[in-house]
Amino acid sequence: MNRESFAAGERLVSPAYVRQGCEARRSHEHLIRLLLEKGKCPEDGWDESTLELFLHELAIMDSNNFLGNCGVGEREGRVASSLVARRHYSFCPIFLLRFIHGIGRSGDIAAVQPKAAGSSLLNKITNSLVLDIIKLAGVHTVANCFVVPMATGMSLTLCFLTLRHKRPKAKYIIWPRIDQKSCFKSMITAGFEPVVIENVLEGDELRTDLKAVEAKVQELGPDNVLCIHSTTSCFAPRVPDRLEELAVICANYDIPHIVNNAYGVQSSKCMHLIQQGARVGRIDAFVQSLDKNFMVPVGGAVIAGFNDAFIQEISKMYPGRASASPSLDILITLLSLGSNGYKKLLKERKEMFSYLSNQLKKLSEAYNERLLHTPHNPISLAVTLKTLEEYHDKAVTQLGSMLFTRQVSGARVVPLGSMQTVSGYTFRGFMSHTNNYPCAYLNAASAIGMKMQDVDLFIKRLDKCLKTVRKVQNEDSDVSGVDNYDKTEDVDIEETALKLDNVLLNTYKDASS
Repeated sequence: MNRESFAAGERLVSPAYVRQGCEARRSHEHLIRLLLEKGKCPEDGWDESTLELFLHELAIMDSNNFLGNCGVGEREGRVASSLVARRHYSFCPIFLLRFIHGIGRSGDIAAVQPKAAGSSLLNKITNSLVLDIIKLAGVHTVANCFVVPMATGMSLTLCFLTLRHKRPKAKYIIWPRIDQKSCFKSMITAGFEPVVIENVLEGDELRTDLKAVEAKVQELGPDNVLCIHSTTSCFAPRVPDRLEELAVICANYDIPHIVNNAYGVQSSKCMHLIQQGARVGRIDAFVQSLDKNFMVPVGGAVIAGFNDAFIQEISKMYPGRASASPSLDILITLLSLGSNGYKKLLKERKEMFSYLSNQLKKLSEAYNERLLHTPHNPISLAVTLKTLEEYHDKAVTQLGSMLFTRQVSGARVVPLGSMQTVSGYTFRGFMSHTNNYPCAYLNAASAIGMKMQDVDLFIKRLDKCLKTVRKVQNEDSDVSGVDNYDKTEDVDIEETALKLDNVLLNTYKDASS
């Protein structure tokens, strides 16, 4: 209610009570006003009542929610299904005020919609808050960013297509190898030819071959290279690319540089690499996932960069309007957390990385394995599986199956010699980021939101799986004895898993004999 409404209410209820209610509302409105004035994430997270008030006010500004609105166009915010309507309701189940019009216009995803002032304001403030968080996370000189309702791979494709207009002769993208399908397919989908640069092994780590990158630039000719496509966040033993050195190469040869920063916002190391790369050389844009960095549903990404004009070019390349759902999800999340809440999550993630590293090191040593030494990777860890390799060539992959049946998600078991064809390109040693890594291994990552109990439960279940496999490695053991394995916890999970284990392990025994 506005002041006139409160004044009218004083004729019905004691003015003292009404004024008290008015002051309470003003405290909510004060937070909203500060947000709109400063465009920065509040230090402390908002309570749900303030969030609901803010989103309700935004939704009222969209034409589909106008009282008496008469729509005669092709896109009037009508919804056929009541279930869909409830999914998009703006915190007002009685009136079902909905963000239906989405964001942007047909020519620019960042443009303001005349029909949807509220959704447009939502879009603008969301981009402003995300920019603030990127700065807070370590990229202090970032100039602009926008949320796009596509995951990381398609967002990278949008960046490459924008560069096509600036470099019409270019047909190649130089790409230090990382075995992740979406970033490879992003180049193919954009119509370019990836030039794969194999990594070099330094100790346990796979690192960028800078000499090979520069040699390929010279061989192809700078004008024929659309960009260098580098990576920060990745699975160990692959570590982030040498961004500073790559940025210098790009600056020296006047070649654009696009960085896949998929889940790097949560890592101060990854963000520092981007900041330093922009300081000493050239980085045109860096792309990060919303779900991986901010714990929202899959379907959105952030495209950011140091040249405001270029980031605007990318936003104008997006054809048509776009869903407002990813923007709404990240807006609600950041306002709920506040900058202090997000910083706390970043701090906890670092602590969990150290804890996971220590626990994996202890467990690996108990099984005559070792934690790979990958100090340049701040998120992912890897443990060797040499003893399983020596036992049976399929034992490594089946360890992954055993973990999955025990509801362990996210762990990757990487065998030797795996072949994979992606969009017509065949990779040897796929998932290991190189043709011939010295050993098979298991990955685990400490991502934002992980808790100590997640680590403890993972270590416990991994320990069970390794013990189960080791029983079969002993020639005197009886595979049926697996059924007697300790099942004091996770009984339902373990009973189902052990039935599958018996089938797998009998197969190993027959094969090894």
